[in-house]
Amino acid sequence: MSTYGFISLGLIGGSVARAIREKQRDATIIAYNRSAASLDEAISDGVVNKAVYQKDFESDGFKAFSECDYIFLCAPVQKNEEFLEMLKPVISSSCIITDVGSVKTGIHEAAKRLDMEANFIGAHPMAGSERVGYTNSKSSILQNAYYILTPTDKVPAEKVEEYKTLVESFDSIPLILTYEQHDYIVAGISHLPHLIAASLVNLVRDSDSAEGVMKLVAAGGFKDITRIASSSSDMWEQICMSNTNNIKKLLEDYIGSLKKIDDSLTEHKGSDIHELFDTAREYRDSFTTVGSGPIKVNYRLFVDIADEPGALATIATLLATRGISIKNIGIIHNSEYQGGNMRIEFYTQDELDTAAHVLEDKRYTIHR
Repeated sequence: MSTYGFISLGLIGGSVARAIREKQRDATIIAYNRSAASLDEAISDGVVNKAVYQKDFESDGFKAFSECDYIFLCAPVQKNEEFLEMLKPVISSSCIITDVGSVKTGIHEAAKRLDMEANFIGAHPMAGSERVGYTNSKSSILQNAYYILTPTDKVPAEKVEEYKTLVESFDSIPLILTYEQHDYIVAGISHLPHLIAASLVNLVRDSDSAEGVMKLVAAGGFKDITRIASSSSDMWEQICMSNTNNIKKLLEDYIGSLKKIDDSLTEHKGSDIHELFDTAREYRDSFTTVGSGPIKVNYRLFVDIADEPGALATIATLLATRGISIKNIGIIHNSEYQGGNMRIEFYTQDELDTAAHVLEDKRYTIHR
């Protein structure tokens, strides 16, 4: 029987704890969290066996975690580095400390500075939700999601294999990288795209007329490519300040590519623009749909409907009677770049697939 510790119990920490409980009914799970409400809920759910409340932490620190086989650091990146140092005098020699942060360099450097590399395996479950907190945690968000492991050079190989097996039990897809590889990769596929989306939204805001016509007609492709601009400003400030060098390197490359596009437009080189879209389309179409990336999947479809009273309500009722939860629904007033004038978003791929089948059976024309 293994003992697992969780430092902070939010969306990801709670989801990992739930996955462990589902697979290991006899496991002991200990959790610390600043919010007593989350701990109370986890105890009530039967997920956590022992809660370390703030008052306990202030008097005894992390002593309750001394018997843990694994400890998951699930606080913000910079807090995890502080907690790592606090755990050093507490843990056993065989304990593995891991984390769930989206930037790995800082925590790895902290493990090296503290001479804790033999006990540390960095990790990043590439899963999430627009909802936050333990209340919204669920083991299913880990399913088919890449779970990146960044072991140190000093951690025993058998410990890495053991952790990999644990991750596979969550129905996640383990992927072993160096922490340097991880931070460069996520800078390109997550961190820079979030910056680009935010800057593009602000460009339109600053370029719009006083009447806000650009905002009025923005839909379809523009809303899709800027969806991630609605992310937490506090979180992204911390991420960008933690992975600055990698983001700057890729940002410089991106600025260079934009300059080439600008030159092609100035010189009216249509062939260059054709190649830009052609190579992008070919590479984009080669992306696998297996697993989850760091940018949340948007499960949505578009439907052709008549502009008449009750049309939207009819579809909503039809899906509700089949037990399909709708995340968002609305009419598209600018469908120039996609078919369908009604957009429906769902929470899962299964709900999307079921909805598509239901609507097609009723002879609605849908577009994915």
